[in-house]
Amino acid sequence: MNNIPYLLALHSIDGLGPIRLKAILDYFKNPKIAWEANQMEFQKIGIPKNTLDLLIETRKNLDPQKYLEDIQKMGIKWMTIFDEDYPKLLREIYDPPLVLYYKGTFNRSSASYYKGTFNRSSASYYKGQINSWDDKAIAVVGTRKMTGYGKAVTAQFTKELSDAGLMIVSGLARGVDSEAHWTTVKGGGQTIAVLGGGLNKIFPPENQKLADEIINGHGIITAEFPPDYPSLPGNFPSRNRIISGLSLATLVTEAAEDSGSLITARLALEQNREVFAVPGPVTSNLSKGPIDLIKEGARVVFSPAEILDELGIRPGMTSQGKRLSQLELTEDEKKVLDILENEQLHIDEICRKLNLPAAVISGTLLKMEITGYVQNLGSGMYCRV
Repeated sequence: MNNIPYLLALHSIDGLGPIRLKAILDYFKNPKIAWEANQMEFQKIGIPKNTLDLLIETRKNLDPQKYLEDIQKMGIKWMTIFDEDYPKLLREIYDPPLVLYYKGTFNRSSASYYKGTFNRSSASYYKGQINSWDDKAIAVVGTRKMTGYGKAVTAQFTKELSDAGLMIVSGLARGVDSEAHWTTVKGGGQTIAVLGGGLNKIFPPENQKLADEIINGHGIITAEFPPDYPSLPGNFPSRNRIISGLSLATLVTEAAEDSGSLITARLALEQNREVFAVPGPVTSNLSKGPIDLIKEGARVVFSPAEILDELGIRPGMTSQGKRLSQLELTEDEKKVLDILENEQLHIDEICRKLNLPAAVISGTLLKMEITGYVQNLGSGMYCRV
């Protein structure tokens, strides 16, 4: 694709989504010709008057070459559907984005870029695992109002899937999305965060630190929206098709029956991708989403191993497996693991069941949390990892 400045300038026009922009490029063949065309030409291909008025007004004040240079100065790269490196799985969906803006890299050392296109020739890839958008990826999504159960399940599944070499894709939202990204980052894995607005408009704002961690050697943050486009509610269904489109499969760990994450899962089903759902407590409203998906054809899963088996992935020994072979548990630690086998318990309940002093249990739980055997869910509640 030549004349990239003009393509990005057209892409900046609100109302020119992937389908309309594709129609423009199909008609004019060249984005520079399209940028300079008169109103009658645009009317022939059905561009709405309000969008056309905005385009004409924008042309008066926007210099495409300067606009491109400004994007580069922001540290933002881009990829178009005309590039060879455009993600293959994403290209297969009904309405793939024509342009993806992104920050970060899957490589910590010598990857180089030319006008936003990834140059593999000089890359030394992080961990030897993730080297492009097309490496095996799974979306992990769910509710923004996560419970302790959802936090524990999301962390457990994400860690083992990431340790097995899968890239984790999610939406940088509160709740399950944030837990999936943070778990991947802390475990040294790679992740893609797909935003519901421009890269200069991180939402929610408290996830700016998470976004920074991701682009600092742990993957990519990306969006199909221009850099300064706000995160609006109407953007998120569009964002969700990219999350599922980049992924071999989508996993829903916890969600209400009206959760936006179910849109992602249903889009994945429409895209002929695998969908997995984790069943939750029948007393929780946040179990209804996964149950509905299971009724619609999603596969119920109780462990990450089931997902890996379904996707035909043979992981090496996970970090937990290595830890278990190297660390000899004390008798008290074994007892704690045993009673947390199938349930979450408050520290007071653990003390009562094991008939041990609170100081002993508190110290044991702290050590086991540090070594990764248990997880503190907050408010004194613990679960086994």
